[in-house]
Parts: sequence; structure tokens; C-alpha cells
Amino acid sequence: MPAWLTENLGTIVISLILLAVVAAIILSAVRNKKKGKSSCGCDCAHCGCCGTCHKH
Repeated sequence: MPAWLTENLGTIVISLILLAVVAAIILSAVRNKKKGKSSCGCDCAHCGCCGTCHKH
């Protein structure tokens, strides 16, 4: 088992870093959603969700 870990240490470390980045992005999106923020570019004329993020 220790031989396998040492042989794949680089892959394991990179995978953990990528997992942490993805988790941080998802957590940030959830927090912004709870605060009422959106990723809207404010070009509602071309938005499929027109009227859901900005109340007119």
C-alpha cells in the first residue's frame, strides 16, 4: 500500500487541489444565491430567464 501511495502521490495531490477548488466554487455560488445575488450580466433582453433576477 505505501508503494502505491508514493507512486501516485502527484495524482492524489492534484486531485485533492482540484476537488477543493470545485468545492469552493460551489460553496461561493450557494452563498451568493442565499444572499440574493446572481451571475446575471444584466443583458435581460437576451436572457432566457428575463424577469427572474431583476424585478421590474
